[in-house]
Amino acid sequence: MEPQKIARINELYRRSKAEGLTDAEKKEQKLLRLEYIEAVRMNLRGQLNNIDIKEKDGSVVNLGEKYDADRKGN
Repeated sequence: MEPQKIARINELYRRSKAEGLTDAEKKEQKLLRLEYIEAVRMNLRGQLNNIDIKEKDGSVVNLGEKYDADRKGN
């Protein structure tokens, strides 16, 4: 997510606490927050997909591959 959008989220938050927001600003705040949450989720998924776990039997399993295969099987 772009730093300008994060700055705008913070600006709208401060304004909401100080003086309140118009309906248009509330809608903008909601959309920006949803976009931010999606960006965080994608980042977390990307990190988790690159983690390798060493199993008790000594084999190394990539979490992304393991859980992607589980999802396809269901």
